[in-house]
Amino acid sequence: MYKIYAEVLEKSAKEQFMNAMSLPFVVKGALMPDAHTGYDLPIGAVVATEGVVVPSWVGYDIGCGMSAIRLNVKRDAIAENAQRIYDAICNAVPTGFNCHNSPQGCDLVPDSAVASELFGQRAKCQIGTLGGGNHFLEIGCDENDDGWIVVHSGSRGFGHAVATRYMKLGDWLESDSVEGLDYKNDLDFALRYALANREMMITRAVEAIDSVIGADADCDSFINRNHNHAEFKDGLWIHRKGATHAEKGMMGVIPGNMRDGSFIVRGKGNPDSLCSSSHGAGRVLGRKAAKRTLSMNAFSDTMKGVVANVKESTLDESPFAYKNIFEVMKLQADLVDTVSLIRPLVNIKG
Repeated sequence: MYKIYAEVLEKSAKEQFMNAMSLPFVVKGALMPDAHTGYDLPIGAVVATEGVVVPSWVGYDIGCGMSAIRLNVKRDAIAENAQRIYDAICNAVPTGFNCHNSPQGCDLVPDSAVASELFGQRAKCQIGTLGGGNHFLEIGCDENDDGWIVVHSGSRGFGHAVATRYMKLGDWLESDSVEGLDYKNDLDFALRYALANREMMITRAVEAIDSVIGADADCDSFINRNHNHAEFKDGLWIHRKGATHAEKGMMGVIPGNMRDGSFIVRGKGNPDSLCSSSHGAGRVLGRKAAKRTLSMNAFSDTMKGVVANVKESTLDESPFAYKNIFEVMKLQADLVDTVSLIRPLVNIKG
């Protein structure tokens, strides 16, 4: 039993999904409108299993997700100081392969042998860092001209190491086995790590903005929703790989691209999608194809009005490498309601 919401879908992505659906322990699945080919399961897939958890269906960046918070700053102040804000945040938040020079303070305490082994110096120095690829930190404004911080990042090298450790044990794990129980425990710790990472970046970004124009954040507006996880619900393991949890009334953030911004959404709890929605727009061009075929001039022109790292090195993140986010949102009208659209004024990528 499955449902496909995507209208633009590669043959290889559908084959990956159908291969997953044919497995004996799979009960139900859904493919979000942003779906595209992934490592073992399409990005944008949600799959429910019985008695089995599949680490590769969560992926390497455990807990990768979105956080957003409203600022007490209006559009004009941000726009007039966009370059200074960009520079201040870049000084406070390491990007790409960079990390902090010393361990960052956090309350995370590993409670398993695997997590304790992997939660070393490097992992502690990577808390509060953005990473590269499609990860970003944006400052934008909603329809009321209120400022927002929006962050997309995950569990960095630590989550990758946890995933690698368990993927070596086999294609899937019996959920009540020692290995399955250990994976779920370490998965939960990696989810907490990813959240701590985004929270620290937001704290540092607020401090950076405050140093430029004076600002603080509305803590009650904070939204956090990851899109790489597995949860146990109603007797089944729900794997979301590049899919946003969207229970009825649940707030979420769905990014489009570095030009069009991010949607603040409220879930509808649709059972056909296993209470899920897209995690973004979804790629139409792989990174190599984007750098080979897209125009740098077109990329630069379309990004006018946004202070961002618009260079050959980020051409694979051009808006033209992604599906039309507005069309994607129309395809999931039964999954989420749009609350706001945050249009970027500052975009930071690794």
